[in-house]
Amino acid sequence: MNDAARSHVRNALAPFAVVEDVTPAVDGGRFAIKRVVGEEVVVEAACFAHGHERVDCCVRYRGPGEDAWREVPMESLGNDRWRARFTVDRVGAWQYGIACWVDHLAVWREEFERRVDPPDMRLAGLVGAELVAASAANTTGDVRDQLIHWARALREEQEPQQLRGVAMDDTLLELARIHAPRHGATQSAAYPAWVDRERARFSTWYETFPRSLGQPGEHGTFRDVERHLGRIAAMGFDVLYLPPIHPIGRSNRKGRNNTTQAQPDDVGSPWGIGAEEGGHTAIHPRLGTLEDFRHLVEATRAHGMEIAMDIAFQAAPDHPWVRDHPAWFRKRPDGTIQYAENPPKKYQDIYPIDFETPDWRALWVALRDVFLYWVRQGVEIFRVDNPHTKPFVFWEWVIAEIRRENPDVILLSEAFTRPRVMHRLAKLGFTQSYTYFTWRTTREEITEYFEELAASEAREYFRPNVWPNTPDILPYHLQNAGLPMFRLRFVLAATLAANYGMYGPAYELGENHPYRAGSEEYFASEKYEVKQWDLDRPGNLVPLITQVNRLRREHPALQADWSLVFHRTDNPAHVAYSKRAGDDVVLVVVNLDPHHVQSGFVHLELAELGLQDGVNFRVEDRLTGDVHPWRGSSNFVMLDPYRQPAHVFTLRR
Repeated sequence: MNDAARSHVRNALAPFAVVEDVTPAVDGGRFAIKRVVGEEVVVEAACFAHGHERVDCCVRYRGPGEDAWREVPMESLGNDRWRARFTVDRVGAWQYGIACWVDHLAVWREEFERRVDPPDMRLAGLVGAELVAASAANTTGDVRDQLIHWARALREEQEPQQLRGVAMDDTLLELARIHAPRHGATQSAAYPAWVDRERARFSTWYETFPRSLGQPGEHGTFRDVERHLGRIAAMGFDVLYLPPIHPIGRSNRKGRNNTTQAQPDDVGSPWGIGAEEGGHTAIHPRLGTLEDFRHLVEATRAHGMEIAMDIAFQAAPDHPWVRDHPAWFRKRPDGTIQYAENPPKKYQDIYPIDFETPDWRALWVALRDVFLYWVRQGVEIFRVDNPHTKPFVFWEWVIAEIRRENPDVILLSEAFTRPRVMHRLAKLGFTQSYTYFTWRTTREEITEYFEELAASEAREYFRPNVWPNTPDILPYHLQNAGLPMFRLRFVLAATLAANYGMYGPAYELGENHPYRAGSEEYFASEKYEVKQWDLDRPGNLVPLITQVNRLRREHPALQADWSLVFHRTDNPAHVAYSKRAGDDVVLVVVNLDPHHVQSGFVHLELAELGLQDGVNFRVEDRLTGDVHPWRGSSNFVMLDPYRQPAHVFTLRR
């Protein structure tokens, strides 16, 4: 109901009602909660008034471009706690809040029911008639006529039992309450919500270097990427993430294995952005032209995928910005510019941008325009490199600017840093966030971390995107490991989180050699050279990846994060968890030991699976097709990592 139909919202009295403890609210409403189109916002609050007064309340909400507020009544949960829900139906900025007021009609009805003396009942009837008449004045048509008739009946002289029957009309009471003047009304603050398209909640990322997709001995192009789209789409990926596609600096260019002396034929790191051919809005000439890139964007969409583009705000020494905007880079006392470092890593081929420059306004506009340029080329997904090294206030501003241009844009925060920093970036508007999954390996570590992501208040703003590897990170547990480790880590990533990604073909081929002991860098890292991958290498993970990604698409339970529940296991080498969406339930048991057969009992939280204690049911392993009869909460499992790393069960009652 809109404001025009709610003229009685205007309040002539002081705000007697109280609204407290509104949820969800991120930092008291300083930041927006996140939803995707079609999801509900479930709002709760403490609502009450002084003495014995009763209150009524509603959630008021409006979507992007709306001036009028819509309303949905709240239901009492007891002990002054109230709840209501509404569904968001389009992308953009939403607002919601709570209105609470003294409900005189509810108090009147409650007191009338306790009256037994005829004079008291008659007087109470007159009081009720006045309240009902006030409601009638706030409406029109048939409803107004019904309320006027009810008020007249409450005023009439009649037998006590007849009057009681008139006063106890629940249908008319609810009509009167809906249209009653909102005496002592209080309006809470308006809380923000940002609504994204569905891919923000559910996406499957595949990272690959275009220059390594060419014919043997040749530098790959965008046309070569197009030749691989069918293969990547067939594995079930819907986001194709490309490292930076810009010209690569020649000054201080890195050689193979991150050496500081490049050979003439070394191609350098794509993150060393900028050369005489251009900077962040230019394309590396060996990849193709702008028209080639636009063609790739459309070809990717034709395969049901989208391009995700890398945004790295840094510059090679020969980036045009270094020449044209020297104030954007901090100079040392000797006049040189300090290259980027992330000890023990050193990036001699990269200059960090100085966000404390006096010319910061022009810098911000230039960085914003990088995003907007690529948005206008059809890119709607960006993976942002190291956002935690740039000021928070910049990200809040630039994300708002991007959304003004295109609210469908999705931004992934690549920040492996302190928890508060990662969470602040998510609050500021990054759609998805990298996580610590890459280094969580034990049952306890996995359980604790994902319960935090799925069940704490952080879930209102922090959408995890989990990666078992990246071009920068070959985690220790994957180093020199066999394919069983790669398989189990993949199943964890793809089923624990609705958003996950992998760096391929390195991952599906089990690339596992570190540069040196104690390092998480790959030996012969693709960051510094063109690789020739044997995509048909025996024992690769492509069949498993394809199968699990198909299950992700088929099962709504795997397409969201909040329903995640962990189940107790006797064996610490097993981790068990489930997800549920209505009647769709997926139960996963993973063997975390890549070397040995592990067996034990899984103890299910049956209610979380929609089952009653003692019920017989069947579980079907969607990886093998095997069906097992189970009964009750405790059931036996045994997993051989060399045959299959996990059970991915669906339930049959």
